[in-house]
Amino acid sequence: MLKVHVNTCLFGIDTMTGSAIKPFAARRIHSLAGLWFLLFLCEHLLTNSQAALWVGESGKGFIDAVNFIHNLPYLLLIEVLLLGVPIVTHAIIGIRYAWHAKMNSFKTDGTKPSLGQYGRNRAYSWQRITSYFLLFMLIFHVGKFRFYEYPKSIEHGDFKHYLVKVSFDPGLYTVAARLNAELLDDTLRQTKINQLTSISDAKQMNQAKDFFNNSSSSFDTKAENVSTEAQQKSNEVEYGEILESFNLKEPGMLIADCKDFGTASILTVRDTFKNKIYACLYTLFVVAAVFHGCNGFWTACITWGVILKKSAQLAMATFSVFMMLILGFLGLAAIWGTYFVTLKN
Repeated sequence: MLKVHVNTCLFGIDTMTGSAIKPFAARRIHSLAGLWFLLFLCEHLLTNSQAALWVGESGKGFIDAVNFIHNLPYLLLIEVLLLGVPIVTHAIIGIRYAWHAKMNSFKTDGTKPSLGQYGRNRAYSWQRITSYFLLFMLIFHVGKFRFYEYPKSIEHGDFKHYLVKVSFDPGLYTVAARLNAELLDDTLRQTKINQLTSISDAKQMNQAKDFFNNSSSSFDTKAENVSTEAQQKSNEVEYGEILESFNLKEPGMLIADCKDFGTASILTVRDTFKNKIYACLYTLFVVAAVFHGCNGFWTACITWGVILKKSAQLAMATFSVFMMLILGFLGLAAIWGTYFVTLKN
């Protein structure tokens, strides 16, 4: 009876309870979500690398790529369904595996086996260790760039403005001029707010005069003009409120007013990676993500029966290492090249 139970468990059926074996399905879902994560990682690092490499002058390749993504229809739905759900699914199942993992590639006191001489044992251990670090860094990264430092936007005049807060450095004004971005310190910000208030008040007075004195216009035309002027005044008020919302009390803090989302994003990335603590932290993040994704790819190929022979497994291991090096180079280029090479001055 026991022998039958063990054999049928290999096919995912528990004959003693008649229920499906959940771990079998969970591992397949975890594997597929991991492959999707790796595809996203490739796209993300390739895009980010264009902030620093030869693709486009002054990060133009990055700006164009980010603007294209930002202007996709149903972007929020894409982010939630095609990024958030798979990554969260992979993280939840993966952390559970890591929590119950029995790593045996490190030295022990003799009560547990230590088999660090085997490469696959070491890879197994580091796959689990990096999962904890990646979970922390993913939460930090999304919180920082998608929410806390996400550009604030407002339509004003003929343009849509994207505003971010950056810190002063000797090359910032030169870079801002190359990117066609306006920098505002606290004094210039207050001047612009006063200008917006004056313009709004003047428009409100003109709107009232035109409405009551222009008898040659029909009521519908006057009403349409009033509605347009009211919308413009509302945008100017909101623009002033956004400018006011930035905290510039710390010395050297500025507002970068940009004409597109990509320019605002590259200035935020530049501002982050000129801080060497952030640069080192994100270096570890990239190394961990690249190793975790590429090593997981090798494991997924075995899980799904793509590589069965030893020769095929060795060849795929070589390919995975090569992929790690390429993705690692792209990620580190963005971190250490955006400010220190491409956009320092």
